[in-house]
Amino acid sequence: MVALSRRSSESTRRWPPSRPRKVSPAWKAMMYVNRGFVRLVGRLEVTGTIPPELRDRPLLIAANHIGMFDPFVLTCALEEAGITPRFMLTGGLLDAPVVGWGLRQGGSIRVDRGKANIAEAFERATSALRESPGPVLVYPEGRVSREPGLWPEKGKTGVARMALASEIPVLTISQWGAHEAVYWGTEVVTGWRDLVPGLTSWLRAIWRRPKFKVHFGPVVDLSDLSAATRGDAMRAHGRIMRAITDNLVPLRADQLERPRFHDPTRPTDSTSPWKPAL
Repeated sequence: MVALSRRSSESTRRWPPSRPRKVSPAWKAMMYVNRGFVRLVGRLEVTGTIPPELRDRPLLIAANHIGMFDPFVLTCALEEAGITPRFMLTGGLLDAPVVGWGLRQGGSIRVDRGKANIAEAFERATSALRESPGPVLVYPEGRVSREPGLWPEKGKTGVARMALASEIPVLTISQWGAHEAVYWGTEVVTGWRDLVPGLTSWLRAIWRRPKFKVHFGPVVDLSDLSAATRGDAMRAHGRIMRAITDNLVPLRADQLERPRFHDPTRPTDSTSPWKPAL
């Protein structure tokens, strides 16, 4: 890996001393299995790194979302970078049988979207971030991109607002290749036939062994923005998404217009305001 130097423009906020983290034995076992699972399907290539001084501090890591397999890839990349992967997820996922139990073992932070008291849910999530013993992975887009070229969608300002409200730094991840592991499939599974596209594409990936590229970018400079200033959340969101996109360009330099890999099941009914001029 190549270490990234700090920029002079980055915030110099002071953080409390590191707190020891207790990692669930079940989560350790799942990460070990995940590592083998990812290596079975493809080849992981990680560039950049997370600055050592941020690895045991509250930190938001914002990534583009390109496929159903990329959480497995990012978990493996984060572990390789020397941190215990943790996620910020909707309550529905954490309440799901089996999967929810596993995610809770990893210390995932719950976000209850669509609740009547949005302000209260936001405050709970922000407080949880402030007390977080380490980095938390988030997807600003909120879903797998539906942009035809698989560029990041517009996304939502939730991540930016939480970063400003909690004064927690944001580091970005740009990734490419995980979309080749498993088809998008379908949002609602009604029977075994709905699982066939994902299973067959996964078996083909094991044969083809695509390359999963993950790049840790620099900390996004939000030091001149404030949660109390109107419009700053949108400005922060724009900086985060542009940083993700800028670092995505070299990862897919030979596929700037459209992905070489075609997934016939992925909807392509969205646009990207961050897509670079080609």
